[in-house]
Amino acid sequence: MRSIHLKSHIDNKGILRLETPVQGIIDEDVEVMLVIESQPGSAKFEKKEAKEWPPGFFEKTAGAWQGEPLTRPPQGEYERREDIE
Repeated sequence: MRSIHLKSHIDNKGILRLETPVQGIIDEDVEVMLVIESQPGSAKFEKKEAKEWPPGFFEKTAGAWQGEPLTRPPQGEYERREDIE
């Protein structure tokens, strides 16, 4: 097994084109594993980071509710279904 590391670009249609010469392997079926990882500094990478919780979010918000106490009303009885055999 061999690893080939390269950098490429995904176009505005979401297409990644790869053409890589592989020395020593000709006319042979192979299994290829592709791992896609955004590079720091790219616009898409920055948007991904923005989806995470900001530092200290839970410490600032946990227990901060100031309104009426939250209650859960009765949920009623569960429907009884026939046993599956």
